[in-house]
Amino acid sequence: MKIILASESPRRRDLLSLIGCKYEAYSPNVDESILEGEPPECACGRLSAAKAEKARLLFADALIIAADTLVTIDNDVFGKPCNSDEARVMLNKLNGREHKVITGLTIIFMGKTITETETTIVCFRKLSENDMEAYISTGEFQGKAGAYAIQGYASLFVERIDGDYFNVVGLPLQRLSRMFERIGIEYEKQLNIGD
Repeated sequence: MKIILASESPRRRDLLSLIGCKYEAYSPNVDESILEGEPPECACGRLSAAKAEKARLLFADALIIAADTLVTIDNDVFGKPCNSDEARVMLNKLNGREHKVITGLTIIFMGKTITETETTIVCFRKLSENDMEAYISTGEFQGKAGAYAIQGYASLFVERIDGDYFNVVGLPLQRLSRMFERIGIEYEKQLNIGD
């Protein structure tokens, strides 16, 4: 069974490899803009479904996996910052506070589509200006929802999490496994064991 990960995220690719999954990566070109007034859970689901559908057009017989992650606090929804100024705004807002990391996850297989979301609460410790500037100078914020990578330098900022750590990295593996089961894919097939 061919598995396609419809994502340009190296973190998602690493996570699938970590569990031994054999897959091919495809980077769908999807507008990741959030619609006016769209709740973040809906935006994540819509965007992951759009990525999966784009991949399905090219790989009709494959199992398609797609995801989209956003960070939300108060009424602000953060995707990937375009530059260091946007990253600074995001980090200042998250500084010393709890926020939600939401990932929309879509799988398509044998004409069936399932989309679900996973939410994890993350609490940052209080950061100094020097902490934030030093982090921004690493460039690690680039391509990261909310301007940080929990598995990188920003791990030093995280005071606690409530929920799935892998969701914060970008791919909630437990939910993905349960979704596979719901669509009728057994464990060894999820990983392409023996293929």
